[in-house]
Amino acid sequence: MLSKMLFAAALSVGLVGAVGCDNGRESTDRWATTENTNVKIDWDKVNEAYKLADGPEDLEKRINEIYEGDEIISIAVHDQEDKSQIVTGFFDKNTDGKVDEPEKIFTIKRVPTDGGATVQTTGHGAYYGYHSPVLSIMTGMMMGHMLSSMFMPSYVPMYRQPYTTPASRVSSLGSQRANHRAANPGKYSRSQSGRSYGSPSGGSRPTGRSGGGYRGGGGRFGLARAGRAVKPQRLVA
Repeated sequence: MLSKMLFAAALSVGLVGAVGCDNGRESTDRWATTENTNVKIDWDKVNEAYKLADGPEDLEKRINEIYEGDEIISIAVHDQEDKSQIVTGFFDKNTDGKVDEPEKIFTIKRVPTDGGATVQTTGHGAYYGYHSPVLSIMTGMMMGHMLSSMFMPSYVPMYRQPYTTPASRVSSLGSQRANHRAANPGKYSRSQSGRSYGSPSGGSRPTGRSGGGYRGGGGRFGLARAGRAVKPQRLVA
């Protein structure tokens, strides 16, 4: 009888210990997967920033002023021979100046068409599931040099060797963004890394959640749905 009681007590302790270990592991995994997922990105503004940017440095500045977290977003620009272009936003966590798959935040793809081009933005990682509509770009529209240059007869791809944000520029981008936030206090509140700077502008609610955090954005440029891409719609310029 005593042996049975001791065995039952030992079994009970073992089960409690196992449950405690599982809870700890689940908590750690959940915290890891929700890192950076509750920082809202205004996709309308991201798409507009690309449309108006004069070059990669200008786009870096615009994107980091839009992003409401503490991290700095690096930019990679890669031109193809057929005038198509791929822009990638990423967190350069290892500061190697290269785009690693887990670091990706979004890609913007420009594809030439007869007399114009199409542009589409796709979210990655914590922002997976966001797809903008396929936007039509044509001559005569208001746009920056980064996009309008493809319509020039003398155009040649500038970034066949991809441009990426230099690690040495990250500090400068942080200072520029800090000055922007200081000059626009109504847009921002205090933030800790991975936390949003406040409610969405205009009182609108974020349209998607991932792992307990907001992915946000969308508007007329597209919507995020939980883990599922929204079918793109063509906009006529």
